[in-house]
Amino acid sequence: MSVEIRPVVSKKDQKEFVNIQFELYKNSTYWVPPIKKDELSIFEADNPFQKFCDTQYWLAYKNGKCVGRIGAIINHKYNEKTEEKNVRFTRLEFADDREVVQKLLETAEQWGRDKGMTGIVGPLGFTNLDHQGMMIEGHDYLPSVASEYHLPYYKEHLEGLGYDKLVDWIEFRLTMDDAVVEKGIKGASLLMRRTKTKIISFNSSDELVKYADEIFNLLGEAFKDLYSVITFDHDMVEYYKKKFLKLLSPKYVKVLVSEEDNEMMGFVIGMPSLSKALQKANGSIWPFGWWHIMQALKKNDTCDMLLTAVHPKLQRLGGGVMLVGELQKTMQENGIKYLETTGMFETNQKAIQNWKNYDHIQHKRKRCFTKAL
Repeated sequence: MSVEIRPVVSKKDQKEFVNIQFELYKNSTYWVPPIKKDELSIFEADNPFQKFCDTQYWLAYKNGKCVGRIGAIINHKYNEKTEEKNVRFTRLEFADDREVVQKLLETAEQWGRDKGMTGIVGPLGFTNLDHQGMMIEGHDYLPSVASEYHLPYYKEHLEGLGYDKLVDWIEFRLTMDDAVVEKGIKGASLLMRRTKTKIISFNSSDELVKYADEIFNLLGEAFKDLYSVITFDHDMVEYYKKKFLKLLSPKYVKVLVSEEDNEMMGFVIGMPSLSKALQKANGSIWPFGWWHIMQALKKNDTCDMLLTAVHPKLQRLGGGVMLVGELQKTMQENGIKYLETTGMFETNQKAIQNWKNYDHIQHKRKRCFTKAL
C-alpha cells in the first residue's frame, strides 16, 4: 500500500506528531525522550516564532499506521538576514522505508516551492536553541539533553535523495583528570587578573533570573555571525526563560563580568546530565519524571556543557578558558568526572583547541543538509 501524507490539523494529529518518535525509538538504548508537553508547544497559537515564520507539519501513514513525520519552516527573519530563500525541514522522523522519507521530504519541498523558496535546509528549528542537526556519528553514545539522536539509517536515506552536507557540528567527551583540572582553574584565575574580570556564581534560580535578559543579549551578540542564528526579541526571550530557567541547576551557571562596570563578558551554562533521568521519565514530568530529574541533579558523574558565549572583546583573550575553569571548580566539588560538550562547528578550531590538554574523544557528529529546489 502506498504512503499517505496528511497535514497536522487537530489536537489528535499533534499528539501523533509527538508520539511517533516514541514508537520509532522504543527499542533504542541511547535515545533520550523529550518532554511531550514541551514538544507540543510548537503548535501553540502564542508561540513567539509564528510572528516571523510560516510553518506546516505533516504525518506519514502506511497500512493505516503512522510511520513518519516532518515539519517545514520558512524563517523570514533569517532569510532576510542572509538574503536567502530557504525553507527548513524540521523534526523529521521516519521508519526505515525509502518511500516514507521520500514522500515526507517531497511534501516539504513542494510546500517551499509554492511559497517561492529556492532551497531546502535541515534539520533546523526556529532558532539555534531549537532542534538542529541530524546525528550521523556516535550512535553508541548517550546524547545530552541539548543534543540530538537519530537512527543510523537516516543519513543514508537523505543522501540517496540528493541531500548534501551544508554544515557539521561535532561533540566531545572529556575526562576530568585532577591535574588537568587544577591547571585549568589556575589558568582561569590568571586570565581574570590580566583582563580585570570576575566570576559571578549562583545558589538559587531567583539569583540567576536577574541576569537572564543580559545572558540572551550577550548570546545574540556573540553568536550573531554564526549559521542559523537570529536576534532574540522580547517575546522570544520570555519564551526561552520559561522553557529553560526552571530546569537549570544554578550552581553550574557562571557569568563573567568586568570588574570596572559589571558589564557581562561571558557565560557558561552547565548541568548534571539529565539524559538517563529523561529516559526513565519517558516523556512526562509527572508523576515520577520530576523525581528522576531531581535525583540526577543531586548525584551524577557527568556534566553537560549546554551553552557558552563570550563577548567579542574577550573572544581572543581566553574568555572561554576562564568560564570553563570556574565551571570545573563546581564539577570538582560535586564529584563530576566527565564533561560532555554540545555541538560546535567543526571549523571552530579555536574552541576545539580548548580540549587538547584533556583526555578526550570526539565521539558525536550531527549535520545540516541542503538541496536546491
